[in-house]
Amino acid sequence: MAQGTIKKLTDKGFGFIAGNGGEIFFHMSAVENARFEDLREGDTVEYTEGSGPKGPRAENVTVMN
Repeated sequence: MAQGTIKKLTDKGFGFIAGNGGEIFFHMSAVENARFEDLREGDTVEYTEGSGPKGPRAENVTVMN
């Protein structure tokens, strides 16, 4: 799994993670062990890189404790 830091969150239910390969999009439905509303910019996360209709996206996003 890749690791990154949440760089930006929106009030529309998606955000962006800064990882080794640059920024990657994620949707609230990809968050696994927390509610989207509880995420904060700067949180460290693990994720798998998948493919969405508009390009790469993070899937199975898990907040690191």
